[in-house]
Amino acid sequence: MQTSERTVAEQREEWEQLTLLPFAERRPESRATFRTLGGVALERVYTPEHIEDVDYGRDTGFPGAFPYTRGPYPTMYRAQPWTMRQIAGFGTADDTNGRFRYLIAQGQTGISTDFDMPTLMGYDSDDPRSEGEVGREGVAVDSVDDMHDLYRGIDLERISVSMTINPSAWILFAMYLVVADERGFDRAKLSGTIQNDIIKEYVAQKEWVYPPRPAMRIVRDTITYSAQHLPRYNPVNVSGYHTREAGSTTIQEVAFTLAAGIAYVEEVVRAGIDVDDFAPRLSFFFVSQIDFLEEVAKFRAARRVWARVMKERFGARKPESMRLRFHCQTAGVSCTAREPLNNIARTAIEALAAVLGGAQSLHTNGYDEALSIPSEAAMKIALRTQQIIADETGVAGTIDPLGGSYAVEALTRAIERGCFDYFAEIERRGGVIRCIEDNFFQLELADAAYDLHRRKEAGERHVVGVTKYRDDSPNPAVDLHHVDEAAAHRQLERLRATRARRDGGAVHRALDELVRVAQTDENIMPATLDAVKARATGGEIVAALRPVFGSYVETPVF
Repeated sequence: MQTSERTVAEQREEWEQLTLLPFAERRPESRATFRTLGGVALERVYTPEHIEDVDYGRDTGFPGAFPYTRGPYPTMYRAQPWTMRQIAGFGTADDTNGRFRYLIAQGQTGISTDFDMPTLMGYDSDDPRSEGEVGREGVAVDSVDDMHDLYRGIDLERISVSMTINPSAWILFAMYLVVADERGFDRAKLSGTIQNDIIKEYVAQKEWVYPPRPAMRIVRDTITYSAQHLPRYNPVNVSGYHTREAGSTTIQEVAFTLAAGIAYVEEVVRAGIDVDDFAPRLSFFFVSQIDFLEEVAKFRAARRVWARVMKERFGARKPESMRLRFHCQTAGVSCTAREPLNNIARTAIEALAAVLGGAQSLHTNGYDEALSIPSEAAMKIALRTQQIIADETGVAGTIDPLGGSYAVEALTRAIERGCFDYFAEIERRGGVIRCIEDNFFQLELADAAYDLHRRKEAGERHVVGVTKYRDDSPNPAVDLHHVDEAAAHRQLERLRATRARRDGGAVHRALDELVRVAQTDENIMPATLDAVKARATGGEIVAALRPVFGSYVETPVF
């Protein structure tokens, strides 16, 4: 696009003097500074001046080519839509299996599994600490028998399976593999992801069992085992979603997530594995928030940063090692309990940002997210939202359609720079694990969350129907998911049945071998698989290793 012989700066100055200032005197802007949700000050208008330091070949390029700013694959959605992966998990394995089958029948193309708090934290359903929580906020899984029922009737070679679990992730991963083996599936054809990102637990989610260093060893072992046995499976899903939901800025979400990814790569490389032998199977997980342009820029920046880190810092040679692939979820924290049907609009905007940002997999929240576990009706609308974007809007027909936008390119560049600034600070402080132990990340998040709250209180950020245009009449009636109080009883019966029919001696021998391996530097996965196969429960495995690995209590920060 050609302009006149005058520079853009000269044209902008003339516009400001002759057009903007006289108009602004008659109609002043509503405030002096407009900021993104992440806190970045927005220019009134973006021009080529704002991206003078962005070189197309070096920084933007083409889809499927370094630095992957425009997408990890050269054809993107023109060849295959993103995976539509609605999360499900409640009650017993049978209950959740029914929801899976419903969503698959509605056109869902991937499975995402949410586990209850006892399963997440490594407690069996009959543990006194599990009372009141069994099957309430996710599905209860105590043994591989539950895992069999969870995926009953589902072809694990044809549909990818994601599992949202972290401190006990390696155990659920082992259960999934044993189910696949016992059902005769080919491991080489298994695809999916175990979240398994323990770093973000210490930073944001606050669900852990063991201290950071032994927990990192477990993640390392799952990655190295997968690199050797599971060519299509992602053994870790490095997550920024929870960091952002905890109140981080956009830059912190990307920087802290990629810093965790760097820490995992370093851990595996130290174990003697070549970076190109495992890096292609690393995956990521981001939120898609409501600030549309900033979110599109965020996804583009994350790909560019990761590509440069993998190539320049770790010497990766394979293109697959440099491609950042990510799952995305619309923002739970943006959903409101007041006027919940408004959340359909929010989710649609956030989902569109994820698609225009190049997501490989997407979960859209139910409109009742702030009130309960999503109902079947809410999940259907959420899935239909993705399908409408894919089949009706036309946005899948061209790749990175907002690429070249002065605003999006400038925001992409700003997020990239912010990431590398944080990387330098993390290195200066001794690395990711030291930053966790010293509460650096936690303090950064606390400050960011407070600043966002302050901006909302000052009226800089509005929430429609809550802080603006509020209608205090009762919410419209919506059918919510109701907790089945009998589900916990059914799960306890299932657990008792598993314990009654297993070989107790075989379980004890498998747990003893697991403890022995944990005291060495051997990979922990084979012994875990043997324990799971013997029908040891998740709680028994976690408890057996606690004397070896210890427990962790965070130092509170304010």
